[in-house]
Amino acid sequence: MAERPEDLNLPNAVITRIIKEALPEGVNISKEARSAISRAASVFVLYATSCANNFAMKGKRKTLNASDVLSAMEEMEFQRFVTPLKEALEAYRREQKGKKEASEQKKKDKDKKTDSEEQDKSRDEDNDEDEERLEEEEQNEEEDVDN
Repeated sequence: MAERPEDLNLPNAVITRIIKEALPEGVNISKEARSAISRAASVFVLYATSCANNFAMKGKRKTLNASDVLSAMEEMEFQRFVTPLKEALEAYRREQKGKKEASEQKKKDKDKKTDSEEQDKSRDEDNDEDEERLEEEEQNEEEDVDN
C-alpha cells in the first residue's frame, strides 16, 4: 500500500492528457482545477477498486477481474458506464486475441523456416557425402586401372 497520500494520485501527465481530450479546443484549465480533478480521479479509482475487491472476496478470490469492476460500477450507481466499459472490454479482448494469433502465426512461420533450413542443410550434407563417395570410387577405379 502507499506510504503517503500523494502516492495514491494518478500521474499528472495522464490527467492532463485526459482533461485536454475531454475539453473543447481553446478551453484552458487552471492548475488548481487540474489538481482537484486529479485528486477526484484518484479517489474514484480507489473507491472502485475497493468495491471490486469486495466482489472478488465474496467469490473467495484474491484477483480482481473485469466482472468485479463491472459489478462495482453498478453498486456505485454508475450503471451508465457499464455498457461502454463492456464494449471497451470486448474491443480489448479482440485486440489481445488478434495479437496472440499473430504471435502464434509468426512462431509457426519461424518454425517452418527453421525446419526448411534444417532440411536444406541435411540435403547439402547428404550431397556432400554423395560427392565424397563418388570421388573415392573414382580414385579406387583409377588405382585398379593402374594395377
